[in-house]
Amino acid sequence: MNFDLTEEQELFRSSVERFAGDLDSPTRRALRSAPGGYDRRRWTALAEMGALALAASEGQGGLGGQPIDLAVIGEALGKAIAPDPWLENGILPIRLLALAGAEEALASVLAGETVVAAALAERQARYSVKPRQTSAKAAGDGYVLAGEKTFVLGGGLADKLIVSADLEGTTALFLVDASQPGIDRRDYRIVDGSVASELRLIDVQCSAASRLAIDADALDAAVAEVRLLAAAELVGLAQRLFDDTLAYVKQREQFGVPIGTFQVIQHRMVECYAKLEQARSTLLRAAMANPAEQRSWRRAALGAKAYIGEVADHIAREAVQLHGGMGVTEELAIGHAMKRVLLLASLFGGSDATLAEYAEAA
Repeated sequence: MNFDLTEEQELFRSSVERFAGDLDSPTRRALRSAPGGYDRRRWTALAEMGALALAASEGQGGLGGQPIDLAVIGEALGKAIAPDPWLENGILPIRLLALAGAEEALASVLAGETVVAAALAERQARYSVKPRQTSAKAAGDGYVLAGEKTFVLGGGLADKLIVSADLEGTTALFLVDASQPGIDRRDYRIVDGSVASELRLIDVQCSAASRLAIDADALDAAVAEVRLLAAAELVGLAQRLFDDTLAYVKQREQFGVPIGTFQVIQHRMVECYAKLEQARSTLLRAAMANPAEQRSWRRAALGAKAYIGEVADHIAREAVQLHGGMGVTEELAIGHAMKRVLLLASLFGGSDATLAEYAEAA
């Protein structure tokens, strides 16, 4: 299989690297301190670059990017430890809106004018996206939503929410304004410094048009793609952790010599390098699979997420250990990278849960 990127993909990667590559730790912390955990002006710039439009087809006003194109962006953002919520406020809601054919809302998101977050998780549901504690009932010409949602990634930044609910035994999704009466939102910081939300829905009135034309199978397909792109960002994060650690062990001296000359450290670094290359090959193989073959494509995405999550976690822990106690601090980039790894490795399922789904799909 040819893993070489096309000229267009290389240019896109270079553009993303220029956009995200100049952030130091203080600048990254400053962005996280903005209302909602992010600067909306930077989001507009990301949209203008086309990083959001790649996730939608040309017929829907996008650029018609394939999973491999999106994986290139995800890896570049990960390598820069970029604080941009491209995955949570970009790819996931865009894929859901695109699958539902909600073209007006989709156009606003692609332009960077509207920020949307997906409220899918519920307490005691583990990694399942099947709603159990949130219900929708028909009322007149619309619906009434009631229940609770937890861990709404990017919720503090969102203008609109995609809420999943049980409607007479089926999974339904609704696009609602985040400020709509009946929505009680509590924002909080999570491990990587971004802002997530807890939602309490108290008889939220929705019009019939607010229901998205998407079923449970399409929702699972969108979640599988997000898992794959989370794996892409994890590869980029792992690369950054490896590069920074390699540079550090060449400079840090003990007993008058760089610690990188110690054989035991060389062995650990070689093991990280081998795992990293295997992870990148796994990502590219999964990203180049045919999305039309849903069963095999979903299986490849699950396998990639499970394996790459473990690899990134291993490299992050090695990086912190080799840097000593300062490895977990906010002053070093690897501290920021490790926190993002912890989040993404568990997104929509940690390695054990994802492997169980992989086995079922196989």
